[in-house]
Amino acid sequence: MPSLLPFLVLGLALGGVFSLSGVGIVVLYRTTGVLYLAGGAVGAVGAFTACSLATTAGLSVWPAAALGVTLSAAITLLYGLLLGPRLAQREPLVKAAATLGLTLVLLGTMSWIWGAQTYSLSLPTTAWGIVLGTVHVNGTQLISLALGLLLTAVTAVFLDRTALGTAMRALADDRESSALLGVPVRRVEAAAWLGSGVVFGVAGIVLSNLVGLDINGLTFLIISGLAAALVGRLESLWTTLAAGLVIGVAQSLLTPVASLSSYRSMTPFLVAIAVVLVMAVRRPSQTRV
Repeated sequence: MPSLLPFLVLGLALGGVFSLSGVGIVVLYRTTGVLYLAGGAVGAVGAFTACSLATTAGLSVWPAAALGVTLSAAITLLYGLLLGPRLAQREPLVKAAATLGLTLVLLGTMSWIWGAQTYSLSLPTTAWGIVLGTVHVNGTQLISLALGLLLTAVTAVFLDRTALGTAMRALADDRESSALLGVPVRRVEAAAWLGSGVVFGVAGIVLSNLVGLDINGLTFLIISGLAAALVGRLESLWTTLAAGLVIGVAQSLLTPVASLSSYRSMTPFLVAIAVVLVMAVRRPSQTRV
């Protein structure tokens, strides 16, 4: 059995990015009622765009990454502005299915543009790091974990302490009443779409350095963020953070175990199912009390 410390480090880094995506999903759902399933594809588009700009257009890595994140944010914002109002009164399943359609469109577009080519994007942060025992922890891994923790804390404070955050929480409670009370619904929702798009873009850039540039891999890694958000019941940011870290660590620690490594992609589903079952068992007892 190899040392598990390198896999633990990688799992915490992945967990930080899963938490990033999960928080983006939760904030967008709480504000607009849309379960956004295209976050992985949006992040992948940003990552591949950044790589193309860095390798073919001659841009340095950071400007290319910034443009990639900008594109991810623009795609998400345009979707929210164009289709969000039209789907506002539809059932949650219809809203989620529409974002799945966007995922398929982006996946096909990426396969058409980049599918037959091999790309690699390396952030400068990968070149430095710290040593923990016998393990070298690079800067990208440290930043991944820090981003998950920082975004969760900043978002929690933002929703509780700012006027825009209060408006977002009001929309989550009652969209119609919020509009009657003078809340600028369209602007608040646009802010949520834009902010979530930035989060997904950053997650795509960072994940491309942790797991490599792969169209299908980056697109469907949104499943881990979605599972973390579901564990948090699409409400709790801190539970979403904890779930993302658990999923990342569990998924990574299964990698060196030969008999279990092929099942590591099931980790998000198993964690989400286990939490749902525990909640279902506890709820009747709480009702009786």
